[in-house]
This record gives sequence, structure tokens and C-alpha cells, in this order.
Amino acid sequence: MKTSRFALTATTTRRALQQLALLALCCTSSACQSQPDSVKQPDTAQLWQQLLAESQRSGCDQDSQCHSLGVGAKACGGPERYLAWSDRQRSDQRLQQLAARYAAARTADDQRQQLMSNCALVADPGAVCRAGRCELRSLDPRAPGSTPLAR
Repeated sequence: MKTSRFALTATTTRRALQQLALLALCCTSSACQSQPDSVKQPDTAQLWQQLLAESQRSGCDQDSQCHSLGVGAKACGGPERYLAWSDRQRSDQRLQQLAARYAAARTADDQRQQLMSNCALVADPGAVCRAGRCELRSLDPRAPGSTPLAR
């Protein structure tokens, strides 16, 4: 059976139109389902405030109860900064979840605003208990009350 050249062209064109229609349908359906960022997730500033509040929720009696948590996200990898927190009355599960959401929000903000990172390593300072609160340890050996890190 011989197929005409016109039949092949019509079939090819029909398939191309079907694929184009499918692509358009996929694009419009995902656009219709997406919501503005403000509706889906709290903004970055709100997440930061939640992280601060959660990290300061519990006090400490000794240094072993204090930990540091890397938060944010640099373009080249690693956290932007660290927060001190205490495990005296709770685990870090909620704090870890907030930190992950904050890092994702910061990454999205940076991409949207086309910001670049300096890619400088932010060292983990560790945390100590001072006056019943966990605080980040100073990495400056000249700072009063600082404890040098053993590396």
C-alpha cells in the first residue's frame, strides 16, 4: 500500500499540533494551580522571626545543652549564619524544619533578585550557656569571654 506525500505531511502536522496543544495545556494548568508566594508560604522575614523565636524558646543550665544551627543558604553552599539553641526541654526537629524552609526561601529570593554570593565560608562558632541562655561563641580569640575552638 502506497502512502501519499500529502497524507504523511497531514499526519506529521496533526501530531505536531497535538503535542503543542498538550504542552499549552500543561503550562496553563500548572499556572492556574500556582498561588502567589505570599499565600503559599510565609515570607523570608516572617520565617526569620519564627526561627529566632523558636531558637530562644528554651534556656540552659550548662554548655552541653547549647548547640549552633546553620541557617540560610549561600549560593556556593553552606549557611549564611548560625543561631544558638538549647536542647534542655525539646529536640531540634521544629527548628530544623524552620531552618530548611528559611534556606529555601532565601535561595528563591536570591534567584528572583539575581543576587550573587561572596562564597565566603561562614565558620560554625558553636554555642555556650551564658546567664541561662544559649549564645554563639565568639570566634575572635581577643573577645571577652570567648572560648577558642579546637580544630
